[in-house]
Amino acid sequence: MNTAQFIPEIISEKIEKATFTWQTPSNIALVKYWGKSNPQIPKNASISFTLNNCHTITTIEFERKRNSELVLESDKLVDFNLFFEGKEKEEFKPKIAKFFKRVAQYCPYIFDYEITINSENSFPHSSGIASSASGLSAIAMCLMSLEKELNPNLKSEFINKKASFLARLGSGSASRSVEGPLVVWGEHPEIKGSSDFFGIKFPHKVHSIFENYQDAILLVDKGEKQVSSTVGHNLMTNHPYAENRFVQANENLGKLSEILQNGNIKAFVNLVESEALTLHAMMMTSNPYFILMKPNTLKIINKIWKYREENNSNVCFTLDAGANVHVLYPFAEKEAVNCFIENELANYCQKKQYIYDVVGFGAKQL
Repeated sequence: MNTAQFIPEIISEKIEKATFTWQTPSNIALVKYWGKSNPQIPKNASISFTLNNCHTITTIEFERKRNSELVLESDKLVDFNLFFEGKEKEEFKPKIAKFFKRVAQYCPYIFDYEITINSENSFPHSSGIASSASGLSAIAMCLMSLEKELNPNLKSEFINKKASFLARLGSGSASRSVEGPLVVWGEHPEIKGSSDFFGIKFPHKVHSIFENYQDAILLVDKGEKQVSSTVGHNLMTNHPYAENRFVQANENLGKLSEILQNGNIKAFVNLVESEALTLHAMMMTSNPYFILMKPNTLKIINKIWKYREENNSNVCFTLDAGANVHVLYPFAEKEAVNCFIENELANYCQKKQYIYDVVGFGAKQL
């Protein structure tokens, strides 16, 4: 992969001031990636549903510095302020500063501007609903909006590809939050065009049963995770089961590709739940080991299994790197499963809180 294609050769315009606002979604992986190498290269391919209601809205103001041309190359810093839900967030700044450092060679124009970032989520951050995915993809889309102003010849296909490429350098799963409804990230022999460097839309026609797929997110624990995803990924480096896991994940993606096309929903349920439990098994067998599930996570899982058996349902669960449970079900079961959630599963949620979501279509400019 030649990443030089993402380094701008010519900046044809000079923009003094600009403001862009993007809404970008979270996503939920069906086949998980857990383990990566630098710079943000996944150890296995993954695929996710793009969500609709769980999103980040980010506005970035760019104001050209008056003395930017006088700064020595070695002294250049990205000058930015960050506000989250109306408040300045110093604790978020190191991650964003690291992101800007990684993308600098691909977006050299960022040194020319004072940057003000205002961001807000429709869901709790740092609780395992991929807030970094939606947050970093939103920043990447704003950067690409500026780049489009500086170079009006850029095509939308390239903008999405580069935005995914940039977002990945901040958060791996953010590469899957630019487009939708199904996005593959990571090179895979059976997915044409797939890459370790950016996400691509699932290239095959998807069976109608997977259209308008429902995802209810049960907020078992809205607090910040005890172990960050970054730490968890790093623990795969010397994990005794890591290599077999990477092989398994890629095999499962091949299987899921067929399932999504042929509509075998029973096989979908089995594979998706197995992937979720395997992800958490890798956490529990790393060293140091850790558990992100809570007692109510397990109670919800058992309730879902019981409901599915008693009602011949196709409802299933998946988990991200956290305690919250994503309940997945086809649109045809929406009314029945929503009643099940409201009458039973909500009792295991923090303050009985949950979010109804549905598969969505990626980033949109506001």
